[in-house]
Amino acid sequence: MRTNAFSVKRSAASVLLVASGLSLTACGSTPPPKIGLVNSTPVVEYGQGDYTTATPDGYKLNAADEISVIIYREPDLSVSDIAIGADGMMAFPLIGTIRAEGMSPSDLGQTISDKLRSGGFLRNPSVAVNVVKYSSHLVTVEGSVEKPGVYPFKPGSKLSAAVSLASGPNRVAKLDQIALFREFPDGMKVAKFDYAAVRQGLMMDPVLAPGDRIVIGTSGLSQFWQDVLKAVPVFAIFANQL
Repeated sequence: MRTNAFSVKRSAASVLLVASGLSLTACGSTPPPKIGLVNSTPVVEYGQGDYTTATPDGYKLNAADEISVIIYREPDLSVSDIAIGADGMMAFPLIGTIRAEGMSPSDLGQTISDKLRSGGFLRNPSVAVNVVKYSSHLVTVEGSVEKPGVYPFKPGSKLSAAVSLASGPNRVAKLDQIALFREFPDGMKVAKFDYAAVRQGLMMDPVLAPGDRIVIGTSGLSQFWQDVLKAVPVFAIFANQL
């Protein structure tokens, strides 16, 4: 009986090693990049027609963004942390409430300067506005990643950056099954991307938009092995090491 039990365990371990080897080979290898220009042409049949790799020109402030307003030689009037409200408005000492949403930081600085001057508070104010936190720029990353969650990102960041924020795909990720959901004026749309092709430079790496949701699919075969290994007691001790 001991010999038979030992043989079963040895066989189980052998099957496990083969299975894990196949899984790691399939998910762990990184194809070599294509040398030269990266392909940034949208694949229309994948729904990529509404996405772009172009970085937006200049940044426009959004609701929930946090900014600092520095008035040179006037430290008492400078404010290091102001949140733009959900209505797009912000409050500033002396001049009251003004609309900030939709303006560039430099345009907002000029508006504050003009109001301080026209109100008779300062003769020739020099104002600088900086974004402290892009709180309006959040992306949700779900599915087969190491750390699913909601992450803030800097304007101009791309799909690959969002995957990195979630600590990358896990070992059961199906890299050619990445769905990017985005809200457009005419409704929610979804596009498909192949992460392996993106990393090689063979497919566009789209610029993220606030509110994007990314879902990375799961390899059915790899998930099957994970479920089997965790369900069978003989394999349980090995399954946790994969």
